[in-house]
Amino acid sequence: MSDLNIVERAKNILLQPQTEWDRIAGEPADVNKIYTGYVLPLVALSAICAFVGMSVFGILGFRIGLVPGLVGLVLQVVLGVAGVFILAFITNALAPSFGSQQDMGQAHKLAAYGSTAGFLAGVFAIFPPLGILGIVGLYSLALMYIGLPRLMKTPEDKRIGYIITIILAAIVVWIVIGAVMGAVRGGFGGNPYGL
Repeated sequence: MSDLNIVERAKNILLQPQTEWDRIAGEPADVNKIYTGYVLPLVALSAICAFVGMSVFGILGFRIGLVPGLVGLVLQVVLGVAGVFILAFITNALAPSFGSQQDMGQAHKLAAYGSTAGFLAGVFAIFPPLGILGIVGLYSLALMYIGLPRLMKTPEDKRIGYIITIILAAIVVWIVIGAVMGAVRGGFGGNPYGL
C-alpha cells in the first residue's frame, strides 16, 4: 500500500474510484502489506461487528454463545482473508480468457481494494435489524469493474464478460465459505445457519 492510511484508502476507493485505481495501479504490489495492513483489519472489523451483533442483540430471540461466537469471529476473519486471496487467484487465472494481462500482484490489489465496500458493509451486522443495509456491499462489484482496465489491462469490450465470470466464481467461493462457517459453528453449539 502507498503512504495512504487505511481510512484514506477506503474513503478514496469508495468516493473517487477512478482516481484511486489509477494511483493503486502504479503502486508496487506488496501482497503481505495489502493483506496485513488493509484486508485483515477490515475483515476483522466486519467479524467483530457480527460477533457483537449476534452475541448482544441476536436475531429473533436467538443470541450466539461466547465460544461459538468467538469461533465464528476467528473463522470469519480467516475465511474472509482466504476469500480475497482466492478471488485474486481466480481473477488472475481468468485474465488471458478476457484479453487481460496476467499479473498476480495486480490481481491481489484488485481483489483486496475492490472488496472495500463489502468489508465495510459488514459493520451493519453490529445491530442485526440493520443487516439488510449490508446490500450496499454490492458496490464492490462496481469497484472491481472500474478497476479491471486499470489493473488487469482489460479491453473495454471484454470487461463485462470478465466481471460477470469473476462474480459467478466469487459466488461459488462464498457459498463454500458460508457452508464451512455454518458447519463449524454448528459443531460448537451455534446455529449452523448463522442465526
